[in-house]
Amino acid sequence: MSLTLPTLLTLSRIAAIPGIVLVFYLPTGVTQANTIAAALFVLFALTDWLDGYLARRLGQTSAFGAFLDPVADKFLVCSTVLLLVHLQRIDVFVALIIIGREIAISALREWMAQIGAAASVAVHMLGKLKTSLQMLAIPFLLYDGPLPPGWHSRLPGQILLWMAAGLTIWSMVYYMRKASLAIRTRLGQ
Repeated sequence: MSLTLPTLLTLSRIAAIPGIVLVFYLPTGVTQANTIAAALFVLFALTDWLDGYLARRLGQTSAFGAFLDPVADKFLVCSTVLLLVHLQRIDVFVALIIIGREIAISALREWMAQIGAAASVAVHMLGKLKTSLQMLAIPFLLYDGPLPPGWHSRLPGQILLWMAAGLTIWSMVYYMRKASLAIRTRLGQ
C-alpha cells in the first residue's frame, strides 16, 4: 500500500472525526463551535469527491483506495450522526436507520464476496445519492443557526436527512434484492 495523495485525502476524512467532535468541547461559544464543526465537515466531505477525481486523473487508483473510500465516508457520516443525536439535533430513529443500514450492507458485501458474488452488490447510484444527501444535510445540522431569509438551518438539515434515510432504506432493499437474486442463481446452478 502506497500513501498517494488520493489515499491521504481519504484518510483525512477519518482523521477529521476527532476534530469535529472536539470542537464542541472547546471553551468557545456554541455558535462558534457550530460554525467551525460545519466548516470542517464541509471541507472534509469535499475530499470524497476530490480523492476519486485525483486517483483517476493521476492514475493512482488502487484496490486499497476503493476499499478505504466508502469506509471513510461511513466513519465520517456515522460518527457525525451520533454527535448530532448527542447534541439533540436529530432523532435517534433516523440515526438507527442510517447506521443500521451501513452495518447490514457492509456485512452483506462481505458475505457476497466470500461466496464469489461481490459484483451483485457493487455500489449503485442509489447509494451514491444517499451519501450525497447525508453529506449535504449534516452541515446544516452542525451549523444549527440562522439562514437568510429568516430560516433556521435545522429544518432543511432534518428534511434532507430524512430524505437520505428514505434513500437509505430504498438502497438497502435494492442491495438485498440483488443479493437474493445472485444467491438464487447460484443455488439454481
